[in-house]
Amino acid sequence: MRWFAVSAVVGVSILVPHAANAQVETRQEQFETYCTPTDPGLEELSGLTMVGGVLYGIGDSGTDHRVAALDSSCAVSRWLDVPVDPYDVEDLGSHGGRLWLSDTGDNLRRRDTVALTRMDPQSGEGELHRLVYPDGPHDAETILIEPGGRPVIVSKEPTGISGVYVPAGDETVDQLASPGPTPLRHVGDLSFERTDTVGGPPFITGSILATGGAVSADGSVAAVRTYNDVYLFPVRDGDVAGALAAGALAAGASTAESSTGDAVVVALPAQPQGEAVAFDDAGNLLVASEAAGGAVPPILWLRGATDLVSADDAAATAETESDSRWALGAMAAAGVLVLFSIAYGVRTARRR
Repeated sequence: MRWFAVSAVVGVSILVPHAANAQVETRQEQFETYCTPTDPGLEELSGLTMVGGVLYGIGDSGTDHRVAALDSSCAVSRWLDVPVDPYDVEDLGSHGGRLWLSDTGDNLRRRDTVALTRMDPQSGEGELHRLVYPDGPHDAETILIEPGGRPVIVSKEPTGISGVYVPAGDETVDQLASPGPTPLRHVGDLSFERTDTVGGPPFITGSILATGGAVSADGSVAAVRTYNDVYLFPVRDGDVAGALAAGALAAGASTAESSTGDAVVVALPAQPQGEAVAFDDAGNLLVASEAAGGAVPPILWLRGATDLVSADDAAATAETESDSRWALGAMAAAGVLVLFSIAYGVRTARRR
């Protein structure tokens, strides 16, 4: 019955959805200088977000006790003290006119809880909201907040397979307990593959490490960056977590199949330690880097970044391909059953 086993494997392999290969777009020359920070307090710049047309930035561990409000030339117009003592803030998001600090850094993976800190961008007032992973400690440098307010945390894993986490009860940021903790649940994985894009810290594979995230103002596109590239995901119905868990598996696979539902992967200009990404209100993408011992690098932007992704086209194509794949799978399975029936009939006739 070896032929049956081979046929069954073929049928099952067609039935199982395959992930598509990441296609890295070379757009480094399209990035322009937005402005260049000069304040030494931004040498560890790790998170960016825009609220009301104002760009806010924060450094990571050691410089994460205050948030900078930047003017159009990247000069610090105000410093806002973080209302609680942080452990290791690694990213910055916003929702409902409030800043949300992602105190999720854990290089040694020993924290019992991580946290999000809410801040009023005018007064600096706010509070701590602790979170706990369902599967032990993780280092994470990426926070995305869905249009509906649910926070999405993406871990930073040396394997290149990052976990995607949301509150277990799908709480929004405004519903999180303070101080908590609120339990998280793992909703999927985000896989990165190595690219040839130059940049990032030496002696590490920077293209597989998630270092920052953002959601466009209209909620249609989610961005997750590595040290080298940025992944732009089409978002349907405000489900950022679903877009990451479904789309980026395609970004890290090795099959030749393609789908416009996958992330658009854009190679970034070389940065010494790029960890910050944000969208402005017009859908332009901003990326920034730590100084890594040198001068603070310029904040760069890619105009019209959200135009590179179409959620409607992605969903339609993905649905069509999924239907076709399952149809082929069903045909293969039916063929297996027919062959099995014929073989069984022949074998029965021989016994007679």
